[in-house]
Amino acid sequence: QVRLVESGGGLVQAGGSLNLSCVASGRIFNRNVMGWYRQAPGRQRELVARITSGGTTFYVESVKDRFTISKTHNKNTVYLQMNSLKPEDTAVYFCDYRLTLSDFGYWGQGTQVTVSS
Repeated sequence: QVRLVESGGGLVQAGGSLNLSCVASGRIFNRNVMGWYRQAPGRQRELVARITSGGTTFYVESVKDRFTISKTHNKNTVYLQMNSLKPEDTAVYFCDYRLTLSDFGYWGQGTQVTVSS
């Protein structure tokens, strides 16, 4: 089993910044893919950003140049630095861990991000 604990969410004004953290524990491996998803009320969960153990990153178009995903050297903590936040970024943000893109994903409990206009 893998346990993911997210933190760093909160309420911020438009244009502000937040830094989300996710710590993975349990049966984790150095070779993995970790990412951040978000789900706004009434909408489907969507991928925001992803990073492989090799450092390859992916961002959804709407957050490019504003969000940065990174991992610690031991690869069990992933961060999402969010700058220039917009009201449409408001959502519950979930951390995701999987061995490869085609594997089953483990989820954290989510952290609420609210951006006021």
